[in-house]
Amino acid sequence: MEFDEELDALGLLCPLPVLKAAKRLRAMAPGATLRLVVDDPAAAVDVPHFCREQGHELLNSEEQGGHQTYTIRKSASRGSS
Repeated sequence: MEFDEELDALGLLCPLPVLKAAKRLRAMAPGATLRLVVDDPAAAVDVPHFCREQGHELLNSEEQGGHQTYTIRKSASRGSS
């Protein structure tokens, strides 16, 4: 899956992966996509919840090689999220 930016959050534990993703998304244009790579098991709950709460679209999630990847599209209607 294609993406505009990638954030490597390997080795970071909750809530750091979501906090770093939120910061990165704030700097991105509406509609841009972020690929988030994590190995924190809590991300399976945290990332989808974050997307729902902030209005971002979770395009894809998958697990491979001991880590998870999430592709998130920044909400077009929330410029500061």
